[in-house]
Amino acid sequence: MAEETRATAVVGSSGGERPAGGDRPSGGDRPSFGDRPDRGERRPPRPGGPGGREGGRKYFRRKKVCKFCVEKIEAINYKDVRLLAQFVAESGKIVPRRLTGVCTPHQRRLSSAIKQARNIALLPFAGRAS
Repeated sequence: MAEETRATAVVGSSGGERPAGGDRPSGGDRPSFGDRPDRGERRPPRPGGPGGREGGRKYFRRKKVCKFCVEKIEAINYKDVRLLAQFVAESGKIVPRRLTGVCTPHQRRLSSAIKQARNIALLPFAGRAS
């Protein structure tokens, strides 16, 4: 009996609660964040996690290197359509450096060369409509 009164006294105490009559409604029927059943549960570790070799990453991703730096291409010519077409997507957009691995100065020269080639109709502005 004493345990029941103590439990109700703890639940009913207003020590850590917000004062009543504030700007927000009480929301009596809404569950609080601590009432969610899936929050306290821990998921079992995945097989082949951080320590295992079987699972984890499917493939090894190589660091991308700038094609122009490796092949020591000094000038990017707007007339070299075969080279420029490698850096233009099918939709006609210039492929970003995070995908191609081209360094920043070469990406700047590359994008201006692509734009020059587009203006004189060596490269398309947009890809084929589907």
